[in-house]
Amino acid sequence: MQQSHRHQESTSSEPDDLTPTTTHTEASSSLLSPSSPTTKSLGGDTLRCRADSFNSTAETSRSRANSFNSKAETARSRANSDIVTLRSRFEGDELSSEEALRPDKTNAEDFKVENSPFAFSPGQLNKTLNPKSLAAYRALGGIYGLEQGLRTDLVAGLSVDETSLEGNVSFQEATESANSQKPLESRRIIAQDVIVTEHEIKGQYHDRKRIFKDNRLPAKKPVSIWRLFWNAYNDRVLLILTAAAAISLALGIYEAVGQPPDPEGGASLDWVEGLAIIVAIVVVVLVTGLNDYRRERQFTALNARKDDRQVKAIRSGKSAMISVHDVTVGDVLHLESGDSLPADGILIGGHGIRCDESSATGESDAMKKIGGPEVWQRILDGTATSKLDPFIISGSKVTEGVGTYLVTSVGVNSSYGKIMMGLQAENEETPLQVKLARMANWIGYLGTSAAGLLFFILLIRFLAGLSGNTDTPAKRGQSFLDILIVAITIIVVAVPEGLPVAVTLALSFATKQMFKENNLVRHLRACETMGNATTICSDKTGTLTQNKMTVVAGVLGSKINFAVNIDMEDEEKTVFTFAAALGRLSPAARNLLLQSIAINSTAFEGEEDGKATYIGSKTETALLTMAKEHLGMGPVVEERAGVEIVQLFPFDSDRKCMGVVIRLASGIYRLLVKGAAEIMLEHATEEVTDVMEETLKAIELSEEARGRILADIDDYATQSLRTIAMLYKDFQQWPPKDVQTLEDDRNMAQFDDILREMTFVAVVGIQDPLRDGVALAVQRCQDAGIVVRMVTGDNLTTASAIAKQCGIKTEKGLVLEGPKFRQLSDEDMDKILPDLQVLARSSPDDKKILVSKLKRLGETVAVTGDGTNDGPALKMADVGFSMGIAGTEVAKEASAIILLDDNFSSIVKAVMWGRSVNDAVAKFLQFQITVNITAVVLAFVSAVSSTKMHSVLSAVQLLWVNLIMDTFAALALATDPPTEKILNRKPTPKRAPLITTNMWKMIVGQAIYQLLVTLVLYFVGYDVLGYDTKCLAANQRTLCPSSLALQALHDCQTDAASKCTGRMHDQLNTMVFNTFVWMQIFNEFNNRRLDNKFNIFEGVLRNYFFIAINCIMVGGQIMIIFVGGAAFDVKRINGTQWAVCILCALPCLLWAVVLRCVPDPYAATLFGIAAKIWLGVARPALKVLKFTLSPVTKAWRLLTANVFAPTWRFSRRCVSKLWGKRKDGDVDREEGDTHKRTADEEATVDVEMEPVAVGALPTTPPLPPQQQQQQRQQTSFELPMQPPPITLTTPT
Repeated sequence: MQQSHRHQESTSSEPDDLTPTTTHTEASSSLLSPSSPTTKSLGGDTLRCRADSFNSTAETSRSRANSFNSKAETARSRANSDIVTLRSRFEGDELSSEEALRPDKTNAEDFKVENSPFAFSPGQLNKTLNPKSLAAYRALGGIYGLEQGLRTDLVAGLSVDETSLEGNVSFQEATESANSQKPLESRRIIAQDVIVTEHEIKGQYHDRKRIFKDNRLPAKKPVSIWRLFWNAYNDRVLLILTAAAAISLALGIYEAVGQPPDPEGGASLDWVEGLAIIVAIVVVVLVTGLNDYRRERQFTALNARKDDRQVKAIRSGKSAMISVHDVTVGDVLHLESGDSLPADGILIGGHGIRCDESSATGESDAMKKIGGPEVWQRILDGTATSKLDPFIISGSKVTEGVGTYLVTSVGVNSSYGKIMMGLQAENEETPLQVKLARMANWIGYLGTSAAGLLFFILLIRFLAGLSGNTDTPAKRGQSFLDILIVAITIIVVAVPEGLPVAVTLALSFATKQMFKENNLVRHLRACETMGNATTICSDKTGTLTQNKMTVVAGVLGSKINFAVNIDMEDEEKTVFTFAAALGRLSPAARNLLLQSIAINSTAFEGEEDGKATYIGSKTETALLTMAKEHLGMGPVVEERAGVEIVQLFPFDSDRKCMGVVIRLASGIYRLLVKGAAEIMLEHATEEVTDVMEETLKAIELSEEARGRILADIDDYATQSLRTIAMLYKDFQQWPPKDVQTLEDDRNMAQFDDILREMTFVAVVGIQDPLRDGVALAVQRCQDAGIVVRMVTGDNLTTASAIAKQCGIKTEKGLVLEGPKFRQLSDEDMDKILPDLQVLARSSPDDKKILVSKLKRLGETVAVTGDGTNDGPALKMADVGFSMGIAGTEVAKEASAIILLDDNFSSIVKAVMWGRSVNDAVAKFLQFQITVNITAVVLAFVSAVSSTKMHSVLSAVQLLWVNLIMDTFAALALATDPPTEKILNRKPTPKRAPLITTNMWKMIVGQAIYQLLVTLVLYFVGYDVLGYDTKCLAANQRTLCPSSLALQALHDCQTDAASKCTGRMHDQLNTMVFNTFVWMQIFNEFNNRRLDNKFNIFEGVLRNYFFIAINCIMVGGQIMIIFVGGAAFDVKRINGTQWAVCILCALPCLLWAVVLRCVPDPYAATLFGIAAKIWLGVARPALKVLKFTLSPVTKAWRLLTANVFAPTWRFSRRCVSKLWGKRKDGDVDREEGDTHKRTADEEATVDVEMEPVAVGALPTTPPLPPQQQQQQRQQTSFELPMQPPPITLTTPT
């Protein structure tokens, strides 16, 4: 009952000699809301009935022996009295401490702790929030019981010296001490000479972390490298190819061991090909798995950096910035508008605090928070209701107010942590990955169709030749397997699974490099989208300017001007230095200025890089610095210590101001307001005068004086200075009479209703220099076809002046103010948007409107923001950039990229890397489609034309080509860093195709050249190269390897011409394969450029990945030709033949020059004609094919449904019975069992299902026997059960 008088008692007590006393208004320790009345009339909405009672009508009398308030009695009677309640009630009021803190079955382990020095377990602390429970809060002894039980201090926070704690505090000691604790306003603060550094924080709070854990979520278990190997191998085509290779190997071994050797050819070596295919598959799987492992590690590191941030804590009585991961139970944290709360807790105190808890509780309205001490007092007084809410939920956002709160749960024990543990998902797929995956499927379908057609053609030829085939059964089986293996290998080559991998590689490389250049990418899609941005809406402060603000000029009242540099002022005015103007102020005027600067501020003293400084808004820190240097201000904590704050009005970006109400020693209530100068001047009707007199005097603000002040404001604005004005007004009572008050607290006034008839105190001009290089960065964006617009809260004159310095504002550019902009019609907006370059005095709603209109016009919009209210605009933009230094947590969470240095030049870097990602994908796409077309056509044509039905490219050779395509080329082309020239082209439109005309020109042109060369070598290579099929001795030294020349000559002389011809044929096939691979290596250089310029080697020496990977490919190809032998189905070739291969492949570089000389419009016309012809032929053919194959498709479906599926189910059931258990998720999937439980669901929650008897269902009239039987069959599947948990995961 004494709560409403505490501040009078505390102000009358004498301060200690060593440390100043603090009241509940001290900003560095805690902020308590004004006390509420001790009694209130309760409406029906303050009472909440329990599940099985009706408190509004029933007479209730409860008394529990074990209840916390067992002596309190409750009586209600509506029959004979109008008295509704003798004591207030809240939900759970009748529960005892044991009942309020009773463990649930799902979290019983959280209540078990060993050797704990604390009074409470994590489970007991969580009972206050699961759901919000005043009963649990009361059972824990309220805020003071928590303070004692957690061994912390509500004012000074945790000690920086704490490591392990000695002794322990019992539950009873903590809860019983709650009534004997000193109120916060009578506490002393710790001396301010305590230094808090990051070094001292590390490695501390051992016991707290042991019992309550740290504020980290366990990292999602990384996919093991063995799992990645399995994922790479677990491809249907590779599995079929493995089976075919294994059968081929078995047959080859049987033929070599179990059959007599050929007298002429020696032992059979057919087994070598099967073994080589298996080895090649292993190599492909290993390389792919290692590549995925490297990518996973990069994204894990990115996510770790993305989750870390700084929060404001009080430790050893001093505010400090600490990592969010270092927050622990017992910490006292600051909270203010825009913060994302990192941990659960109880509000210690504050002003006007409201939180958006929609993400945690689903409550759409902002929840008003009441300080824990006040709630505890209301519980003791018997006036508590369920509406009282001191609970802070992690993951929620502070929408209004400032204050401090006590942390009670962190990490996995917090509300947000428990939610996030169930939502850990795989990395998102970007739009480009989705598009490329779709394209890869279509290319794969075409390649599969080609492979299927080849298989059927060769199969028909094989079956037709069986009657005259005199080979052994093993050899005939081997011949069939050769056909199957070639067809399957063509599918492996044709399916471009490397396309999505190329995007991932490019994104992982780009995001890592972007982080080094101060761009923290939170969403991967933003990286590729930024490359196509067409407009950037940028803030001014901190982004275009340095955010190093200094007060350089000002005016007191309307007459006393002062400045750092007197020359910067008008010669007609009398301008004083800071010392001359501020040094002679009277104590009253000086105190008024100090109150306006120090009290009406959310900045505080702290340390950065080991130096004492002010932490907070740069505008406020600039004013505090001026007050310290020229007004003799001491430590901020001392300036605020003796001041009683009655009401606080946080900064609002719509009103462009902030305010505070304080109670002076004389009993007068003083409203202090500061904000945008020209807006503040509109609310002023008086000005201070005679600032050197003992008492403050104010006179009417005449039009002449108003004009002088406006002239000063314009003068400052033309010098690119930010102008801040300060007002005040005194009231006899609070809230004033005839003033609207807040609906939920009648002791608080509506700010808009009291911001009138104010007294003008001063206006200051704050200098914020442009960042170095910002003008050049803006120019580079404009050269890249990106329109840069400035969206700022500064006035029109200041914004225009800075925009001109940056190069944003041009002569024809349009400058508008936010209030005028938002009043324009849609038609007028569409007309002015192309010319709009500066939007001044804008609110977050103006920014959101601007972004939505630009997107509607087809623009790809990037926008920067730092405030809480910027969240909608950041979300709406294609790419949202938040400020890493000045941005609120709400803005950071709404953004896609965080600018770690708040620098506009970093945005330009993001554009460059975004374009680099898109270019890398286009390069790889161009390269891979060329290889696909050439490899598939060459293998198809050579296999069909061969008498032995063998492709010129063997299965192992095709797997080597596939490794070059899907892995090596992706690594080489995805790691090209961007150059400055990447900004010399216009952005790519949103609906632009993945493959441009220029790309098609290079793809088709290179494919034609490669096919022409390889097919000529294959079909007429003997004639072109002068080979004699009769193996004449004169040509032997040219046709055969030098080491075998004599043997070849002997063969010819002994009429073994067939043997020599076979050797020549093998050599020619080797030359075709060698030429084909070297053309891909040279063509990789061609694909480094996507335009029509000729220098394909630009920047190649800076890309070490490209050089290293090409060295691997060249070295691998040379080794294959020299030592591949039977494994790769190659024969060693001599130097002349090597020269032929290189000289046939090298001209593809010159051919690319010729193709680049062909104008793109001509190529587009040619491709258009070809596409029409193709569609005219293909569409009828596809219809005929569909009609022809439809019976086969229907038969296959019937066979699958009636034979394969039942057989598969039967085999699974047999295996399950043999093992005595059934695997999760394998229960009659085909029968439509709606109650199957997947492994993910089992991992999420363990639900005990109780049998439900049919007889327990509601009785119904008897049914006929047949319907009863149907009902019994359906009951086993349709009885209502507890729904399965929801797990948001992405399949691997």
